[in-house]
Amino acid sequence: MSWVQHKKMGIADIYTLTDGMFRLDGGAMFGTVPRVLWEKKCPPDEKNRITLRINPLLIQLRGKNILIETGMDDKSGEKFETMFAVDRDETIFSCLREIGLEPDDIDLVINTHLHFDHAGRNTTPLLEPTFKNARYIVSHQELHEATHTHERNRASYNAHNFEPILEANLFDTFDGSAEIYPELHLVPVPGHNLGQNAVRFSSNGQTLIYTADLLPTTAHIAYPYIMGYDLYPVTTLETRKRLFPEWYAEAAVLCPPHDLNIPWGWLETNTKNGFDFEYQ
Repeated sequence: MSWVQHKKMGIADIYTLTDGMFRLDGGAMFGTVPRVLWEKKCPPDEKNRITLRINPLLIQLRGKNILIETGMDDKSGEKFETMFAVDRDETIFSCLREIGLEPDDIDLVINTHLHFDHAGRNTTPLLEPTFKNARYIVSHQELHEATHTHERNRASYNAHNFEPILEANLFDTFDGSAEIYPELHLVPVPGHNLGQNAVRFSSNGQTLIYTADLLPTTAHIAYPYIMGYDLYPVTTLETRKRLFPEWYAEAAVLCPPHDLNIPWGWLETNTKNGFDFEYQ
């Protein structure tokens, strides 16, 4: 069964995509949350890794094809593929073809951030821009972090995913929030790192949020379920406490980037630790 699903929201057509699956250490994915709690939601393998999906999004708006995230790095070799148990059961390219699109049809690529599992298909194995007719947009802060790494974040950035975009002068950067169209905005969601942004679409009273790694999976919906990968976990907590109630109040459709089974849903039932996640 294909992962591709379609939703008409206001003046836009929105499609869920996937670029396959990979695995990360379950303890790292849930930070200080004890395994006895998270393993009920995400059973680990013999190496303590949980399976995650890579879930880009396509928005067709005002005659433009807008791609949010590009998928998993495919240029780092066999050791990388084995370490992360990469399984490309579907690819972003097969999903686009299912919609009737090719890479050259993409007009804009939005990188919420530049980690290898979000911006990995920005470039081809020939180190050329994959979406050569598109502009790529990312926050100035994030591009700075990607090009000025340190010991704590260096493993998350593979330069071959963004240096060819820089060399081709295809990046557009911004500070703070950004308006792409009146219906489409980028919203800072710091914590995982400082330059990460969520994508907010609103039209005709309907709202959709691509959460980026502020909410990587539906299993992370409780406020304390914060990844060990987050460089600023207390900032993540503060950002969640600020934005989750807003998204709940407006019944926003949320798209977590790494949920294995659920491409979108919404917040329900405010609890002492945050919210529950509902989906159809």
